Amino acid sequence: MDNQQIKHIIEAALMSFEEPLSVHHLKQLFDEEAVSGTDINRALEQLNEDYAERGIEVQQLSKGFRLQTRPQMQSWLDNLRQKKPRKLSRALLETLALVAYRQPITRGEIEDVRGVAVSSKIVHYLMDKEWIEEVGHRDAPGKPALLGTTDEFLNYFNLKSLQELPALAEIKDFESLEQSLDFSEHSTQ
Repeated sequence: MDNQQIKHIIEAALMSFEEPLSVHHLKQLFDEEAVSGTDINRALEQLNEDYAERGIEVQQLSKGFRLQTRPQMQSWLDNLRQKKPRKLSRALLETLALVAYRQPITRGEIEDVRGVAVSSKIVHYLMDKEWIEEVGHRDAPGKPALLGTTDEFLNYFNLKSLQELPALAEIKDFESLEQSLDFSEHSTQ
């Protein structure tokens, strides 16, 4: 199988699936063919080169690769949307930031830092969005749940890992955190 055909098959797969596809998953496209991980990585690089001057890109995320619109195209795409993206509340952003930066963390620890109770609606919303999940239980009275971020959190905010989060020392307030991580209720897909 030639490189051009491999590239076209991978491009079609990336267009067809909403979730990121790993090299392992992409290799499954070629179960009868002798296509290596190197061949797939080369095809992904070629696709990115093909898209260099276009409005889409192949983005590598924690769980694999996906085809998406470039972030700088978002303002034009927003013109097509009927409704404005829902802004996330300050309480929700604070809760999400605490989970992201201090995970694993309990709800009680979040309340201690914030100085107010964490609404069940906020925790349920973040879990429904699959941005956080229970990652265990603290060995303490009541066995409180430990919360951590998910791969979906990383994918939504175009992060390969938590190390790409801005350093806490760089963040002066939550408005700058919101701008640097694009905490709006829309995706760049």
